[in-house]
Amino acid sequence: MSTSAAPSPLHYFGIRHHGPGCARSLLRAFESLQPDCILVEGPPEAEPLLSFLAHADLQPPVAVLIHASEDTGLAAFYPFATFSPEWQALQWGAARGVPTRFIDLPQAHRMAIEQAARAADEAKAAEPEDTPLGDDETDTVPVAETVEAPEEEKAANTLPDDPFDWLAHAAGYADGESWWNHMVEERGDGEDLFGAIAEAMTAVRAETPEDRRGVRAMEREQRREAFMRQSIREAVKAGHQRIAVVCGAWHVPALQGAATAKADAALLKGLPKLKVLATWVPWTYRHLTSASGYGAGIDSPGWYEHLWQQGHEVAGRSTGWLARVARLLREHDLDCSSAHLIEATRLADTLAALRERPAPGLPELDEAVRSVICMGEQAPLTLIRERLTVGDRMGQVPADVPTVPLQRDLEQAQKSLRLKPEATAKTLDLDLRQPNDLARSHLLHRLRLLDLPWGEVTAGQRASRGTFHEVWQLQWQPEFALRVIEASRFGATVAHAASARVMEGLAAETSLTALAEQVDTVLLADLPVAVQAVTRALEDRAALTGDAVQLIGAVPPLANVFRYGSVRQTDSALLSHVLDSLIVRGAIGLPIACGALDAEAAESLRTRLIGAHDAVRLRDGEETTTAWRNALRAIAFGETGAPLLRGVSCRLLLDDAQIDSDGASQQLARNLSAGAPPTDAAAWLEGFLNRNAMVLLHDDAVWSLVDGWLAGLGEEHFVQVLPLVRRSFADFSGADRRALGERAKRGAVGGTLPSAVAATDWDESRAVLALPLLRELLGVKA
Repeated sequence: MSTSAAPSPLHYFGIRHHGPGCARSLLRAFESLQPDCILVEGPPEAEPLLSFLAHADLQPPVAVLIHASEDTGLAAFYPFATFSPEWQALQWGAARGVPTRFIDLPQAHRMAIEQAARAADEAKAAEPEDTPLGDDETDTVPVAETVEAPEEEKAANTLPDDPFDWLAHAAGYADGESWWNHMVEERGDGEDLFGAIAEAMTAVRAETPEDRRGVRAMEREQRREAFMRQSIREAVKAGHQRIAVVCGAWHVPALQGAATAKADAALLKGLPKLKVLATWVPWTYRHLTSASGYGAGIDSPGWYEHLWQQGHEVAGRSTGWLARVARLLREHDLDCSSAHLIEATRLADTLAALRERPAPGLPELDEAVRSVICMGEQAPLTLIRERLTVGDRMGQVPADVPTVPLQRDLEQAQKSLRLKPEATAKTLDLDLRQPNDLARSHLLHRLRLLDLPWGEVTAGQRASRGTFHEVWQLQWQPEFALRVIEASRFGATVAHAASARVMEGLAAETSLTALAEQVDTVLLADLPVAVQAVTRALEDRAALTGDAVQLIGAVPPLANVFRYGSVRQTDSALLSHVLDSLIVRGAIGLPIACGALDAEAAESLRTRLIGAHDAVRLRDGEETTTAWRNALRAIAFGETGAPLLRGVSCRLLLDDAQIDSDGASQQLARNLSAGAPPTDAAAWLEGFLNRNAMVLLHDDAVWSLVDGWLAGLGEEHFVQVLPLVRRSFADFSGADRRALGERAKRGAVGGTLPSAVAATDWDESRAVLALPLLRELLGVKA
């Protein structure tokens, strides 16, 4: 009498990561199966973190972050959303006390293998160029961008002919994405769905070459699947009767295959291992998208959340989604009436019927919104995609998750300063006279020193740093969690870590300009210890160089401290002797540095010269101003300096009233004389005009000299200087160019006023009435 074989305790659920339909079907299957053990594709190092699943403060989207303890360059993220099947499986097991395990190949092995492969690649790159390269490929990306992507999703992204597209085309769909959404994510069929998925994946894998992505990728996939099979065997051996295996659909045929335990053990024997750490970190919907670089990314997390919330209410999907669209558009003062929504609903239903779909999906709803509500305009659809289709949700994690002390200090600072990390971009206008706003500014600047650019100072603020306000654009990125861990080696607090990182980089920094900018930066961050260290380094480097160009290049960043140091409550006197020394020493060597320069070098030095001139005026010290003006005179009245720089120096002296109109006219006559080479004369004129037309418009002597010089050029010389002169005039504003054209049209007589002005009858008695007010406005004594 024969007996039938005992039914297998194993039940495989091949899912798509972050698929709401898979998640819904999985829960239905679990309710029917009532598993007594749940095995989930994921890193075993994360199992201690499962104790936080019942914590009210663990709100998806979140991710498991795993990184090598000695090399944070090796890291991986495992993101979860509410609608992720793995998340729902973990929550189901935690709520019922069902043993739950992660069964993927441990990251301790994967990162060690990756580290060895990276070393091999570096060694190969160092070999002579004629060394033949192997055909191995790797999908490794830089650490800061490392995001763990299931292999089947990576395959879909890298294959030139996506096997999922084969199934889609056979079913009449344009691509695998739309086919999967329709057949899986917008349904909820329970365990029967997973049988169909396993059958489809078996057919696809049978037609897909194993080494399609290179030898390394194939070996990595084989090891992962061998470890998962080993973990499944252990669960069976433990006596569990209803084991639910939740894994990527691509792996199901391999896990159900006939591979032996001996063969799997051979694949896993002798794998290297690193020490790794794991924690929960907040994630965002934007980082769940394929556009973010995430290998298992999806196109529309916000839409998937909507599908998850609607459950089996297919009829409510369209109306609920369009209601959210209407609310968003009205918040931005865009027209969206009830009639629009009715017609959009009808159009979406019609499109679904034409395409033989049971209900409208996102493509039908988008087309209806574009046609009916947006009237064909793309801009509102861009807003809808950013705020609804993708979404701006950001998760949160409990305060007591494993983390480094630096993270604790940052969280405490965020809480005390009321600076909540958010996934959406936010403008923050800080009044530096307020203690809380000043502390916020210090924190944001310190984080930037730690390569954590949570905030960016807006462009307008950079151009107007002397105000009491500082305007930031804030947007928190999930990968900052890894950067905090990387920065923790510098210190346990944000202030100590930022100071230590700055001081560590001083030894390798040789540029005076960079050091001067660093002084400004550490002052903004309120790091006194770092200020002293950077200032000392700046003094030491400046003492060892006689390069005037480097010396004056370091002046503007330091001078900025004097512009608004009192607003930030910083001691600008600390830098006064350094700044004065740079100005005086730079002024001494500058006339020599301006000689024997080609056009490109002279243009580069012109920018530094003007910047240093503005900084000297800002410093407004008697000794420094005198030294600087002497240097300008030496350049302007000398014979060996580059013509462009001689012209610039002459103009700066004129603007500072160090030479009068007659003196400027003499220099014009000298440098635009017939004996001067036309190209040198044009370069001098470009420097003298200095992108400002006022001297031409208001000084008749200057106008006449320039006009006479141009009129006296021969045809050949005129053709040579024309590009330079046109470039000079192109820098003027449109209004200045029009005024110059009007003056040229009227003609100019040397030294006389334009005819329109000369012909005016002035009433002196009325004109003097304005003088008292003008004196008061200009601060001029009578």
